[in-house]
Amino acid sequence: MKRIHYSWIILLIAFFSIIVAGIIRSSSGVFIVPFENEFGWDRSVISFAFALSLFLYGVSGPFMAALIEVLGLKKMMVLAMTTLLGGILLTFAMEQAWQLIFIWGVIIGLGSGLFLTVLSPYVANRWFEKRRGLAVGILTASTATGQLILLPVLAVIIENYSWRWAIALILILTLIMLVMILLFMKNTPREIGILPYGLEDEGQESTVVQKKNPIVIAFQALLEAVRVKAFWLLAGSFFICGLSTNGLIGTHFVSYCMSYGIPVITAASLLSFMGIFDLIGTTISGWLSDRFDNRWLLFWYYSLRGASLLLLPYALYEGSITLLVIFSIFYGLDWIATVPPTISISRQVFGIEKSGIIYGWIFASHQAGAAVAAYGDGLTYKLFSSYTWAFFLAGIFCVLESLFVILIKKSKKQIL
Repeated sequence: MKRIHYSWIILLIAFFSIIVAGIIRSSSGVFIVPFENEFGWDRSVISFAFALSLFLYGVSGPFMAALIEVLGLKKMMVLAMTTLLGGILLTFAMEQAWQLIFIWGVIIGLGSGLFLTVLSPYVANRWFEKRRGLAVGILTASTATGQLILLPVLAVIIENYSWRWAIALILILTLIMLVMILLFMKNTPREIGILPYGLEDEGQESTVVQKKNPIVIAFQALLEAVRVKAFWLLAGSFFICGLSTNGLIGTHFVSYCMSYGIPVITAASLLSFMGIFDLIGTTISGWLSDRFDNRWLLFWYYSLRGASLLLLPYALYEGSITLLVIFSIFYGLDWIATVPPTISISRQVFGIEKSGIIYGWIFASHQAGAAVAAYGDGLTYKLFSSYTWAFFLAGIFCVLESLFVILIKKSKKQIL
């Protein structure tokens, strides 16, 4: 019987690490109303804490990539998961709004940065020679799936017990994942005497080890990237991507549904439903990114996402569960299907060695957009007592963005 290549074991550990980090980060969507009710905090203040988290985990991406080069993958994953564990524990003791901002904005934001930004491309680039697109698709899918799949369970616990019991469940999952990383994670294929999956010639494997300051490494990569037009087009498209996913749907979808009288468990279930279809859609997107022009994949993804966001206010106004289910399927398939082709284009333009850090900067733009939506849409609700304009504008932005991604020059040689 043929042994499973250890690269797939690494993929599995990374997959579940990302899911746990995603659960922690995205659970904010079901905690907004409980925090508002128990502590009396203004929704815009709570939204600011979660917006700060989105921004910091995005902006930390390139530095996390640089730290991996200096400290190693396993040590960084242990440090990041331990940081998340500390943030979860401190949540039980918070009483003031500034504590929420520090714990969920800073600690959890930075702790989730490694898992939700550069871990996917790093594992795919270092552990896989073949099936890179598929590996990126699987790991990217876990990002949104983790953020969505457990939300109904958390909503039920909050509804029947309290938000503290929901936090306790997240704490247990974080502990389990920390142990798994400590036992089974490895830094590189060379560490255990193997080659990346699909690589047959040892001389082809990169052995570059960075010894520079990680901050210097990150900013050197940025200075090189800003001279390239493709970087600005990818960063701009990812700003809209973050604005229309994590910041908008991930943070405010449940509250938007509740404002139309839809129960929190039903709303969370719809969000979880999106996560199931995201796993399918993003994995397929990874497979497609190995075979088709990634620019046109992005064109269709943004166009279809924009159309679905324009449908949502109508579905809620009509109170149609059928239309909401259709939206959840349609939107879920496209949730972060944009990531595999974006990573693929980054790799083609900047090369394997530099693309991880440069993608971290591109993803920072993604999270800047997410932070703008998370806070801005909370402010919009405070001013107008409705999210409708926020969702309508996000849909328009997605449609417009689809026209910009096709301006990226086609790479003559695709690095797979």
